[in-house]
Amino acid sequence: MLSKTLAEGLEQYEIGSKIRALRLKKGMALAQLGQHSGLSTAMLSKIERDQIFPTLPTLLRIAMVFGVGLDHFFTENEDRPLVAITRKKERMRFPERKDMEGETYFFESLNFPSTDKKLDGYLAEFSMESEPSEPHAHDGVELVYVIKGRLAIAIDGEERLLDEGDAIYFDSRVSHSYRRAGRGACSALVIVAAEGG
Repeated sequence: MLSKTLAEGLEQYEIGSKIRALRLKKGMALAQLGQHSGLSTAMLSKIERDQIFPTLPTLLRIAMVFGVGLDHFFTENEDRPLVAITRKKERMRFPERKDMEGETYFFESLNFPSTDKKLDGYLAEFSMESEPSEPHAHDGVELVYVIKGRLAIAIDGEERLLDEGDAIYFDSRVSHSYRRAGRGACSALVIVAAEGG
């Protein structure tokens, strides 16, 4: 049993939160982490919730699974600049319309490893078979840059055409939708940020 002083000293490093962030970044369930590390799911759950503190050998097992050093857990967040690299091979492609009853576009998150997101970046791809997306709205602002092809964006019912190299910035609380407008496929970089973030 750790003394209160030792427990308070370890709490400042937020070891449990760092383990959870690494696990979620890898898209790994607690049971999978348990299989790779040889630790029980119950123990890992308690560690992530800071109910218990791992011993150094236990922490080393976890660190080896994620390919990080022990120093990763003992460097205070405010002393480390936030750097999150997303490799092309690590990105996952998702359809915008989950039911897949008619393809609208596919997107890939460009900053999913980041645990401190102030904005979200996506690569959106509109194929030759794509249909217009459903009008939607969300908090914040949006910046869209057309990488290839021609894209039409309807904002509050008014459509704007963007060609390759064009960009548009708008209040995303207003209803908006996208559609491929040219003869070929289209791709765009979409940046979404919360206002004031």
